[in-house]
Amino acid sequence: MPRQIGGTAASRPGPVYERPAWACAVSGQITDTERALDAARDALDTAERDEPQPDWSAWVDHTELEIMMGRCWTELNRPLRAVPVLTRALGRYSDDNARDKSLYLSWLAQAYLTAGEVEEAARHVSRAATLAYGVASQRPAQRLTPLITHPRPHADIGAVRELLDRAAV
Repeated sequence: MPRQIGGTAASRPGPVYERPAWACAVSGQITDTERALDAARDALDTAERDEPQPDWSAWVDHTELEIMMGRCWTELNRPLRAVPVLTRALGRYSDDNARDKSLYLSWLAQAYLTAGEVEEAARHVSRAATLAYGVASQRPAQRLTPLITHPRPHADIGAVRELLDRAAV
């Protein structure tokens, strides 16, 4: 039986549940976030292949859902949940989508920072910055700026020093 979120059965495509999951995560609602993510997964898993879906839902697949899951767990300060799911999803995500991959790497870096893994965070911020270089969007830079300056007290760590030198901060 499909899960219910806000009175709607999970027979619709994943995006219907991704956005509520994100809204719940941003407002710190762990249980509701998990419920919405489960509903999104159920919707993707049970969608009828021959059933027409709205055009706007075509971009959501299991990789995109895993990225949203990782972003939600990062936002909820749950790095042990966020890191594996983001790592797995980003391993399948093409660098050709530089803007999006840069943004998603920023959540992975944030999760590592939350876990106290400054060196890993610095590596992922560096990778995200490389991908973001030259994209026609300010959003990656806005996400990366605080992630670049946050590890400054750890400049004695090689990866952090490289990041700071590269960013000249």
